[in-house]
This record gives sequence, C-alpha cells and structure tokens, in this order.
Amino acid sequence: MHPALSVIVFTTTSGAGYGLLAWLGLAHASGLLAVDGPLGWIALALSFVLITAGLLTSTFHLGHPERAWRALSQWRSSWLSREGVLAVVTYAPMVALAAAWWTRDSGGWSVAAGYLAALLAIATVASTAMIYASLPTIPQWATGWTLPVYLTLAAMTGALWLAVLVHFFAAPSVLVYDIAMATVIAAGLAKLAYWRAIDRRPATSDRASATGLGDLGTVRVLEQPTTSQTFVMREMGFQVARKHSDRLRKVTLVVGFLLPLIALAAALAADHALLGGGLIVLAAIAGSLGTFTERWLFFAEAKHVSMLYH
Repeated sequence: MHPALSVIVFTTTSGAGYGLLAWLGLAHASGLLAVDGPLGWIALALSFVLITAGLLTSTFHLGHPERAWRALSQWRSSWLSREGVLAVVTYAPMVALAAAWWTRDSGGWSVAAGYLAALLAIATVASTAMIYASLPTIPQWATGWTLPVYLTLAAMTGALWLAVLVHFFAAPSVLVYDIAMATVIAAGLAKLAYWRAIDRRPATSDRASATGLGDLGTVRVLEQPTTSQTFVMREMGFQVARKHSDRLRKVTLVVGFLLPLIALAAALAADHALLGGGLIVLAAIAGSLGTFTERWLFFAEAKHVSMLYH
C-alpha cells in the first residue's frame, strides 16, 4: 500500500496524544501521580494539540475533506466511523478533567472523568487499529497483532512524553520512568511478533483461487488490465524492496525501542538533573521517530490481493 504521509502523521500523532491522555486520566483517577498542577495543564494541552492536529491531518487524505462529517453516521458497521465518533466524544472527559483541576475537585465525578478519558482514548486507538485489522483483502493487516501494536505504541509514546513533562514540571517519579520502560519493551515485543507473523503467514489467495479456475491448470494473466498506471495500482501496488524493508526494520528497532530504553536507564542513573532531562527528551524523540518509521513500514509492507490481477 502507498504510505500516505497524512495517514502516517495522523496515526502517530493522535496515537501519542491518546496515549498521553490515557495515562493522565489513570493518574488522576488512581491518585498515584499528582497531575492537577502545572504538570496536568501542560500535559493535557499537549494531548489536546497532538490529538487535534492528528485528526485534522487525517482529512488531507480525503478527496472531499468537507464531507468528513458524513463518516460519523455509519458507526454501526464501520470502524472508521466508530473511530470518528469516539474521537469526538473523547473531548468531553478531556474537558471534564480540565474542569476538575480548575475547581480542585479530586473525587466523585472527577475520578469518573479520569477513567472515562482513559477508556475512550484506548477505544479510539483500538478503533483506528481495527480499520486495518478488519480488512481480509490485505493479509499483512488482517492479523491478530495489528491491534496490540497500535495500542502498545500509543501507550509507549504517551508514557515517554509524560516522563518528559514529569521531569521538568513535577517531582521526578521512578514509577513513571518504570512505566515508560515497560511500555517500550511491550511495544518492541509486539512489533517483533507482528513482523514474525506476516513473514511466516502463507499466501491466502492467488490467481487460481481468486478465479476459481485452479482445477483446470495454471492460471496466467494473458494481458495486463491497463496500459497505464491507475489509482488502484498507485495506492495498492506500492512495493518496498526487501533489502530496504529489512534495513528500516532495524532502524525502527534501534531508534524506536533500543535507544529509548538505554536513554531511560541512563536518565535513572544520572546524578545531574539537566543531564537526566536531556536523556528523557532523547528517549521521547527517538520513540516518536521510531514509531513514524514503523508506521511507514506498516503501510509499505502491505499488499492488496487485487494486485494479483495487476
């Protein structure tokens, strides 16, 4: 599949925003981390910016962005529509959290708002993943590992940026750093499992099964369907060379997972606050860049079965 920049930016940016919002909601509701001061306001603002920027960027991939609102009406049958509905609804508990911190309310409805914000943020990311996981025509997406990869990467990027904000706007928290390291490990393992699954998955369709003529002998294409490149060929026929794919996988693993782990571990051991802060920022930036590369590969390595015809 053609890796459209708008969709890559949307899924990585909004994923980080929803991951950060989920951690904020859980932190507020559980009381394990005080987020009702400057930390909470700045983190909530960053989450809002990331989510909104991602959602706006996603409309650039549409032929008629002004009609995007119509997708919300198909929520009964479409994961894309469910994603849109959840994305809009999630703003409500986000505002409720801001109101709770403004009024200094730490119980009752504000706790519910925290849990609801986390739940809806997770559900929105899950809906995004299911848009792709529900497409049997693209075997590289229709795997049980697509959903865990999206969820763990959102949790990882959200936790990394929360660690940055905690370091600079609150008292250092070993718990937050431990959570960030755990999510990096979880996301890395999920991605490795995903690559293993798509590399070992046998072909689910070929020309013979697609036409139903396999019993008659070898099925071959006598003529190409078109003499010029079409939209289907451009969007669904994009191919990345295996050597480039292997190289980018290694870049993703090193930059997206290994480097953040090393930087976080070094930050925990650092005696100087400024050095520790720099290492944590490095971890967050590396994790975000690695996620961007991962998402490019997610699209580039996918192949639509219609290309059997083309």
